[in-house]
Amino acid sequence: MNGRILVINPNSTQAVTDGLSDALSAFRTPGGPAIDCVTLAEGPPGIESQRHVDGVVQPLCALIGRETADAYVIACYSDPGLHAARETTDRPVLGISECGLLTACTLGERIGVISILATSIPRHLRAIRQMGLWERMAGDRALGLGVVELADRDRVFARMVDVGRQLIDLDGADVLTLGCAGMAYLREDLQEAVGAPVVDPAQAAVTMALGRVLLDRSAQSPPGALRATAG
Repeated sequence: MNGRILVINPNSTQAVTDGLSDALSAFRTPGGPAIDCVTLAEGPPGIESQRHVDGVVQPLCALIGRETADAYVIACYSDPGLHAARETTDRPVLGISECGLLTACTLGERIGVISILATSIPRHLRAIRQMGLWERMAGDRALGLGVVELADRDRVFARMVDVGRQLIDLDGADVLTLGCAGMAYLREDLQEAVGAPVVDPAQAAVTMALGRVLLDRSAQSPPGALRATAG
């Protein structure tokens, strides 16, 4: 199969990119596409406002225009530049918010989102309405921590457990979605702590990207070629 999936961190914090790469290690399989995680150097340290979202669109599209891949993943929960990026390339471009929410719909009826800052929530709610998922939303609650603070594991995890339990116990969520790519390294521990499914949106997006790449390769291959390669 081979090929390449490019995962783009639109902020300039390398620790977030490194965490993403670690969280996606299980998706790197022999013969499968390379999953490369890159940092957008022109981005802010964290995408925490609409101005940040709007400011990375052009450099993000430029990066996609110069980097060859079979699929692209925009690894920021605001899905910055998603529609512009889809006009930049004929290859699939996936946003982690869109993919994370759609995956959550397969795991529960009522979705709770754990955001980083309260100022992120209005952007998230606009996206929820645009996707037609408003009736599936239980709530969106913030940790009160910025992107660069997400490396403090103990502090972040304690806040995630507290907020996750509020979403479940008070808002009625039965599945949680992490509202920032920088939380990926805590998904499994959080799921165990709260006793409900937890979706990491970057993992959800890469899962979908792998499916798209496989389908494209299948359509281009003679019958039986993929089975022979897999064997």
